[in-house]
Amino acid sequence: VADDEMGDINRQLERRISRLEGVLRLEKTITESGGKIFATNGKKADFNTTLQKCKEAGGSIAAPRNPGENDAIQYFVKTFNTYAYLGVKESLIPGKFQFLDGTELSYTNWHLNEPSGKGEE
Repeated sequence: VADDEMGDINRQLERRISRLEGVLRLEKTITESGGKIFATNGKKADFNTTLQKCKEAGGSIAAPRNPGENDAIQYFVKTFNTYAYLGVKESLIPGKFQFLDGTELSYTNWHLNEPSGKGEE
């Protein structure tokens, strides 16, 4: 494939992706922060189902690592007037939380007296 032809193919794909992202933004099912795309299907589910659906989509459950990512997750919470699961779990030390892969949280933005470990964080 010639470079010109490859460039044309890339531009066509970029336009198509841009149109698809535009539709998803109109439907309020995606948002972006720091080059990461955050998405939802808007349906309520339990944690394990949410985790599985994220994997099926080729992603992972959202775990905010900075204020921008936290805002992206909050966008869905406000848009759909519901809660959101995070890729965070309580560690072996009560009251301490970590990412699902076991690494220590590098960013938190908890409400006062949270997380309490009562499952309603």
